[in-house]
Amino acid sequence: MLRPTHAHSAYTATIVLMVFTFLSRIMGLVRTKYIAWLFGTGVEAEAFNAAFKLPDMIAYFLVGGAASITFVTILTRFRDSGREADGERSLSVILTTMYMVLGTAIAIAELLAPYFVHWWFNGFNAEKATLCVQLTRILLPAQLFFLAGGIFGSVLLVRKQFNVQAFTPLIYNLGTIVGGVLLERRLGVAALAWGTLGGAICGPFLLNAIFARRAGMRYRPIIDWKDEGLRDWVRLSLPLMAGVSLVTADDWIITRFASSTDGAISLMTYAKQLFSAPIAVLAGAAGVASMPFFASLWSQKRHYEFATGVADSVSRVIALGFLAASAMAALAVPLVDLVYTGGRFNAADSRLCASYFAIFSISLFLWSAQAIYARAFYAAGNTLLPMLAATAVTVVSVPVYYALYHAKGATGLAIASDLGIALQTIVLALLLHQRRMVSLSSLDYAELGRCLLAALSGGAAVWGLVAAVSRVLSYLTASQLHTHARWIDLAVLLSGGALWCFVAKWVLEKSGSALPRVVMKRLGWNRRATA
Repeated sequence: MLRPTHAHSAYTATIVLMVFTFLSRIMGLVRTKYIAWLFGTGVEAEAFNAAFKLPDMIAYFLVGGAASITFVTILTRFRDSGREADGERSLSVILTTMYMVLGTAIAIAELLAPYFVHWWFNGFNAEKATLCVQLTRILLPAQLFFLAGGIFGSVLLVRKQFNVQAFTPLIYNLGTIVGGVLLERRLGVAALAWGTLGGAICGPFLLNAIFARRAGMRYRPIIDWKDEGLRDWVRLSLPLMAGVSLVTADDWIITRFASSTDGAISLMTYAKQLFSAPIAVLAGAAGVASMPFFASLWSQKRHYEFATGVADSVSRVIALGFLAASAMAALAVPLVDLVYTGGRFNAADSRLCASYFAIFSISLFLWSAQAIYARAFYAAGNTLLPMLAATAVTVVSVPVYYALYHAKGATGLAIASDLGIALQTIVLALLLHQRRMVSLSSLDYAELGRCLLAALSGGAAVWGLVAAVSRVLSYLTASQLHTHARWIDLAVLLSGGALWCFVAKWVLEKSGSALPRVVMKRLGWNRRATA
């Protein structure tokens, strides 16, 4: 099952991607911890975290931010109709065309980076802005390798080969760390940017290119404006390029306002990185694994199986999102303290970061659900309607970010993020229901109710435990707390996690949920208990 060329079912693909995504996010947290330890929330950290925004925007508006998603739909159609050779030719045409377009845009962005930084991050002082421009220019070329890697990766996804796709983020995150370890003393924070560029080349690009070639893909530079696949790709991608989804714009908007508050960009980025780990495991892995199967079902006009498959996936990620969010929010303080505190990241930074993380955690089930709903549209070849809706949601949300930031500072931005993604999820669900693609009545509301009750009960119990420990710790001196902080955080996490598991499991079992039995069966614990 772990062979790179192994063809997976939807279930095994989800398991493999969840495992590797979890490992990737652990590596991502190590990467973020390393950045926080080196630079805390200082000028270097602010400039580095902000430097990703211009490259991300260029990729989003010129590639649609979803090269592999749209290409999976096109290649699936070619493959199902027995025209794989035509699909391979279209791949070459699309990659050649987009390299010309994206390469030109990156060259222009290299020149205009100072103007963008001064405009978008208008709260930066001269030192921070100058450093941000330098780092932005280093990171810009990485988008060329992400584009090619996404297209090569889609070749593997269509063949139900997910192992390489799961492994590439590990290499990407490792690149930043290696760059820092080897070059930080000589180059400062620029070492992280060079390492990130190297990670993009070695991971997303090279691994996908090598294994796509082994799968039979042959790239040839071809320019053909009349190619059928190119026209389909443009048709599917143009809405993604023209619109602005809050899924991506959320980070842009947050950094735009947070640039006026010292350290806020870094704190919000660290909180988001920690928060994104369960999102990637729940929604990312399930969404990537399900996409080829959803696309295949729709292309074969098996609409009922498509609808039930999407509804089941959404029900699962919402249920698990409820449960995970309650534990994350209740254990935010010891979790953030244990993960990030150290080096130039101090206890005061940790408390602020934990508050943002707890607020973000509330929306975990929403981020997970909207990812599945969006992929349902993409699998059906409809990118226009969801992007029009997402753009409208973004436009409506911007004044909310503005108002809450000026009312509550950076905390208001975290609240606005939750409200915005809630609106986006509701809109996508209603559109799928209205078009009779995925009915809202297909969701498992009874199980969702049981999981919500268990989440609230477990979260409340753990919250009480953390509050009680905090009262006890208030009697210790600062030196005692500093000496034993790591062990205290670890003890609270372990005891809080155990209490949450006990309470949540008890409520689920008493309310008639099948989830505990399913989990124990998947883990093989039922067989051990019987034996």
